[in-house]
Amino acid sequence: MTTALASRTGTTPRLAAWRHLPRETRDTLFLLGVIAWVIAPHAAHLPWWCTALAAVVLLWRARLALTGAPLPGRWVLGALLLAAVAATLVTHRTLFGKEAGVTLVVVLMALKTLELRARRDAFVVFFLGFFLVLTNFLYSQSLPLALAMVLAVWGLLTALVVSQMPVGQPSLAKAAALSARLCLFGAPVMVALFVLFPRFAPLWGLPTDAHAGRTGLSNMMEMGSVAELALDDSIAMRVKFDGPAPPPQALYFRGPVLAEFDGRHWRPLPYRGWPRSQRADGNLQLGTQAFRYSLTIEPTRIASLPLLEVTPEVPRLGEILPRMREDLEWVTGQPLRERQRFEATAYTGFRHGPVAWTAGLRDYLQLPEGYNPRTLAWAQALRQQLPDADARRLAQAVFAHIRTQGYAYTLAPGRYGDEQGRHAIDEFWLDRKQGFCEHFAAAFVVVMRAMGVPARIVTGYQGAEYNPVDGYHLVRHAYAHAWAEYWQPGAGWVRADPTGAVAPERIRMALDLGPATGVVAATLSTVNPELWRRLRNHWDAVNNAWNQWVLNYSRGTQFELLRHLGFDAPGWQDLVVLLLGLVAAAASAGAAWAWWERHRQDPWVQAYRRMQAQLAAAGLPSGPHVPPRTLAAQARARWGEQAARVAELLSRMEALRYAPAAGATPRSSTLARSLARELRRALLELRHAPHP
Repeated sequence: MTTALASRTGTTPRLAAWRHLPRETRDTLFLLGVIAWVIAPHAAHLPWWCTALAAVVLLWRARLALTGAPLPGRWVLGALLLAAVAATLVTHRTLFGKEAGVTLVVVLMALKTLELRARRDAFVVFFLGFFLVLTNFLYSQSLPLALAMVLAVWGLLTALVVSQMPVGQPSLAKAAALSARLCLFGAPVMVALFVLFPRFAPLWGLPTDAHAGRTGLSNMMEMGSVAELALDDSIAMRVKFDGPAPPPQALYFRGPVLAEFDGRHWRPLPYRGWPRSQRADGNLQLGTQAFRYSLTIEPTRIASLPLLEVTPEVPRLGEILPRMREDLEWVTGQPLRERQRFEATAYTGFRHGPVAWTAGLRDYLQLPEGYNPRTLAWAQALRQQLPDADARRLAQAVFAHIRTQGYAYTLAPGRYGDEQGRHAIDEFWLDRKQGFCEHFAAAFVVVMRAMGVPARIVTGYQGAEYNPVDGYHLVRHAYAHAWAEYWQPGAGWVRADPTGAVAPERIRMALDLGPATGVVAATLSTVNPELWRRLRNHWDAVNNAWNQWVLNYSRGTQFELLRHLGFDAPGWQDLVVLLLGLVAAAASAGAAWAWWERHRQDPWVQAYRRMQAQLAAAGLPSGPHVPPRTLAAQARARWGEQAARVAELLSRMEALRYAPAAGATPRSSTLARSLARELRRALLELRHAPHP
């Protein structure tokens, strides 16, 4: 029977079944769906038992709503609550803090649905839901999450509207439309507060954990570490050049410089004290070609800024004052906890380092004893073949060996060395000859040092992906790279990228070995690569706009906005004055609208009063509360059958108000005004008609 009814009404059986549910059941199921939507983003951060408990409780509550069974007693809820609190204490070792607090709120939210007996219980669920919407942003402030939470707020407001109405009124569709209008009315207030509300550091902003953000780069490198990073396709930073961009082979973003080698791990040399000046440029000579760029860098896990080689000046980043080390690495003293945006200038043609031998260069000749003996012997043999060669010629000889001896560039070379990781360079350089950029850079440095040439490893990023939608160059973690530098008398430190000898397209075209894509992405890129590239570029542009204009909106951006509005030296006092002015203007506009709405008359009343005035001028006065039916009877009594047309128009006016025909409404201004005009003509005809 249900199927036949659905066929006649044009609805599916499921929709027909949903409409036949009691209204209270439908409202409860809708609220449970909204709660599940709010909790879902937390699943990645909650303990497994909390996610399972919330899912089971919500399904249990849905079954109770469908079957009409009674809700569980307080003893059951108390036992579940005590068990959840104990599990939280065991999992987090505390009942305080972000993780434990969010876990408990999710538990309370789920359990509260099992005692939805009164309106006050529903209010508790609503407020917990709004609070959980906010807690989602403690973990992520991405655009997809923001859109999902907007939908969650809409759903919670819809449920709140339904709870304030009598049972069955309004429908869910009407309640959703009303809540959408409320959101739209509140949007200007939200925008004004976001733009003008003063941001007082460090109170403004969301808390972050020390490990929350990362660029992926590390202060330590071993065989395979950079290759693992190359599997990460997320964005490390965005670069936008004021003019023409450097060629791809010049896009080297310099990060940690590694020189200390223990046979397995590469690390930076110990700091010889914090750099005293912001720019350690005693041995730095800049070229004439400059590239002005703006950089938006994601949070980092190390105290280092990977900047375009070479960037001699960097502004203060909030409370952080970056400083340049002697090896041209920009250090910050602490990792970046939040996204930073600043402008700088890079000089891709430069020279740095001492031009004559100094004692400090001995640090770049050290090799651990007992490691990689075959590679050291090979390097010594090459040195004996070229006894008079300088460092540049020796480097060229090593590059020629890489190009001609069957070396391969691969993202998955496998594990090198014995169980302790010893002799990995020997196995790569002389046996398997397959590796990623760090394998080639590490082997090159070991060989050069074995031949008596100071050398070191530089890590960072190489290349960038240009997005024509917004003009930004995207530097992804997949562009992580390791190259080398060797010291040449009279020239200083010289860049040498062994990867270019075996995979020149990696450097020349800035191609990355990205991770395997998912099923949908792989299908799109196979069927229509250009479509997939455009979709990806547009999404990156939208995401970048969200980061630049929303997440990166800071106190400095506020003051810049005030300067554009005419303030010479803006401060937070100007923000407060402007915000109060907008609030006063909004309040005045609201009061004016309320006054207008209060004194506004609907079109029917206006037209009927016009008809009353016309009848009064014709000799038939009436009070303001006389209905059209009474006026029609008075007109017939006064003028007899000659007033038939007048009475008909008055009857039609009353029907328009109390029994409108199809297509007409009680506030239909067009028809009401038309009846008033016809009444004026009828009264004119009545005035000129002969009276008995």
